[in-house]
Amino acid sequence: MIDSNDVQTTIIRNKLLGRWAAKKLGITGQDADTYADALARGTVDPKRSDVFSKIRKDFDAAGVVQSDEQILHVMTELMLKAGKLMPTAKGGSPDAAAVMLARNLMSR
Repeated sequence: MIDSNDVQTTIIRNKLLGRWAAKKLGITGQDADTYADALARGTVDPKRSDVFSKIRKDFDAAGVVQSDEQILHVMTELMLKAGKLMPTAKGGSPDAAAVMLARNLMSR
């Protein structure tokens, strides 16, 4: 069984990952937010949940030079960061907006 906190953490990671990838791709503004949101939404859609392959394909198409290892390293770092953004047992969160985004995306 998948823990809802794990799903929320992955959604937040994918949102952060989308912002990172958008910057590498030269995508800015609302388009960057749309790109990041699409990656985050893909977390709960089994047909679109492979964010690594999506980013790899987008980077290759745009000529962005990043090795698989570099992308995986960023994914790991952002998963750790996303875990820190999750609410604690005390109910606090340094980024409540990220948590709310995760909850909203899970409910779609």
